[in-house]
Amino acid sequence: MTEVAGSGADGSVISAVARQRIEELLPRYARKRSVLLPALWIVQNESGWLPSKAMEEVAEILEIEPVQVEETASFYSLFFKKPVGKFVVDVCTNVACMLSGGYELSRAMQEKLKIAPGETTADGLFTLREVECIAACEGSPCAQINYEYYENLTRDKLFVILDDMASGAARPGGN
Repeated sequence: MTEVAGSGADGSVISAVARQRIEELLPRYARKRSVLLPALWIVQNESGWLPSKAMEEVAEILEIEPVQVEETASFYSLFFKKPVGKFVVDVCTNVACMLSGGYELSRAMQEKLKIAPGETTADGLFTLREVECIAACEGSPCAQINYEYYENLTRDKLFVILDDMASGAARPGGN
């Protein structure tokens, strides 16, 4: 994707539909700033990531400083500040997952996909990330792929899931 997700007639990056959805949320909150998380989610769902120009426009809509939008988008791992693959694979490496093989899963994925954490495969299919916790300790080691949980993973089980996704095979969400 390019830096400009989709320009409106006025040069804006955020579409009129997304802008309207954000503005419809404003009356539900006491302060405009409180709409920041859902606004970023709306914009990201439209373009697949958060271009800097789109974040500036969110700041304008919510009448806050652009740095406040940047801070929020940087803090939450669910927001992408650069283009990502069709499948975003978050491998948990927090304590429970670390002790049960989270780092080994990440290394296996790096070898299979030939990318490092934070990178996207050349074909644009997979982005690999190591994350601190996805709150599924009882099913460790675990990963989240496009916000669907996959627990009690092994290298082979994860590879089957990735191969199925790459081939377009239908998969139920998580396990």
